[in-house]
Amino acid sequence: MLRNPTLDKLQTLKLTGMLAALEEQVANPDLHQLSFEERLGLLLDREATTRDNRRLATRLKQARLRQSACMEDVDFRHTRGLNREQFRQLLDSQWVKEHQNVLLTGPTGVGKTWLACALAQKACRDGYTAIYHRVPRLLQDINIAKGDGRYPKLMTSLARVDVLLLDDWGLAAFNDQQRRDILEILEDRHGMKSTIVTSQLPVEHWHEMIGDPTVADAILDRLIHNAHRLPLKGESMRRKSKKLATIESSS
Repeated sequence: MLRNPTLDKLQTLKLTGMLAALEEQVANPDLHQLSFEERLGLLLDREATTRDNRRLATRLKQARLRQSACMEDVDFRHTRGLNREQFRQLLDSQWVKEHQNVLLTGPTGVGKTWLACALAQKACRDGYTAIYHRVPRLLQDINIAKGDGRYPKLMTSLARVDVLLLDDWGLAAFNDQQRRDILEILEDRHGMKSTIVTSQLPVEHWHEMIGDPTVADAILDRLIHNAHRLPLKGESMRRKSKKLATIESSS
């Protein structure tokens, strides 16, 4: 007689994990042999798992990662110079806990963005927040935000996120205002949060790309000195996949 009211109360309290688990227990006679404490433990475990999954889904939605990448799908067979041991060490997200950065460089198509998204996705799974931005569009958004009043809120959000993924760094040289905006972002995060950068330019060319020597020194000091560098090389994986598809279709 109390079954339906109990289910209704669980629904009202938004204990959806416990609700689903209780319905399964009611439908499974074998579970009736468990003690009250054991059955209650199962209900609590399900609720905890449901809440964890919901929080993860929220973090991934807010991250807006460009690619749906995960650590389990990393391809170490492709000859692009990816150090297997170095990358696997990053997958425990200890670098996020210690507020370190990751710099992925290499020619177009070698999987820099995909690997960066896999690291950010793993950080989300480990309880950290993340967000993806293409640098050219972020700089445009910052410029617009200065005019419509969103600038303080935008900069605060960039400072607070645990992992900031800056994709396509250095596609064009920064102008004076852009390099100062980048410096503000990195200054707010330095020693407190982590940043992932992907770039076609080798790190050795970043100083020249940034421009002003004084500002460039300040930016690179905050970005490079505590960073894990992953320089990639080789043929574009997209081009290689296209070649294989052409060969298979012609055979």
